[in-house]
Amino acid sequence: MGAADVMLGAAVGQPPTRAGRLAGKVVLVTGGSSGLGAATAEAAATEGARVVIAARRRDRGEAVAGRIAAAGGEALFVEADVTSADAVAAMVAATVDRFGGLDAAVNNAGLTGPVLTPLADIAIKDWRATLETNLTATFLCLKAELPAIVARGGGAIVNLSSIYGLRASDRGHAPYCASKHAVIGLTRTAAVDYARQGVRVNAVCPGFAHSEMVDPYVTAMPELMAKVVERHSAMNRLGEAAEVARTIVWLLSDEASFVSGAAIEIGGGGTGRLY
Repeated sequence: MGAADVMLGAAVGQPPTRAGRLAGKVVLVTGGSSGLGAATAEAAATEGARVVIAARRRDRGEAVAGRIAAAGGEALFVEADVTSADAVAAMVAATVDRFGGLDAAVNNAGLTGPVLTPLADIAIKDWRATLETNLTATFLCLKAELPAIVARGGGAIVNLSSIYGLRASDRGHAPYCASKHAVIGLTRTAAVDYARQGVRVNAVCPGFAHSEMVDPYVTAMPELMAKVVERHSAMNRLGEAAEVARTIVWLLSDEASFVSGAAIEIGGGGTGRLY
């Protein structure tokens, strides 16, 4: 984590006055500087949460915090590399120091890794980098977040998996597919381990939705992506980041009080049809 952080919004340490499903809650979002992470941070703030945005890109993270503040919310940006155990511990410590505790977390940071590359052709360094960011970093975040949430009396965590965490990926996504399957296993294990301490842990499995990962391929390979979307979504369209964020907010809220260990697909429906 960087030496400095940025606080925007209401008075430091004071809960927001706006009502909402997450009113008064402290929510940490990793990878919160863009895409699904930014959409989730803004959705949580709209529901009354005080939001901590953790990311490596300070300019983008501060921009998200600025949008939340402009809308009347409260946000803290913390510069953090979630592949570093020390940085993750410092990220959670900064959250607790500023807001007095942690109620919920969204472990969203991740990368695509090599694509359209047969398994035997994938470089070992690319395999390791993908697993480190998508899986090991999720473990590191859980390891730091869970004690803080338990100390708060319980709460909720959502981990980002993928439709490729539920089934085989398209050709050439072996590290991503393996890591996202493993995130679901990690999620379910954490859900069992901490259920009696009041912590719910779930995963969401987005399909193809507008994001920093997906949009470059839509621009560069529109015909291929049109076929991919048609094959993966019965609605035959890309999802919106806000549609994923709304599901995450629901899982963090008390409305999902009996939901834990779930892996929820958000992809516009399956395509096992005859038409």
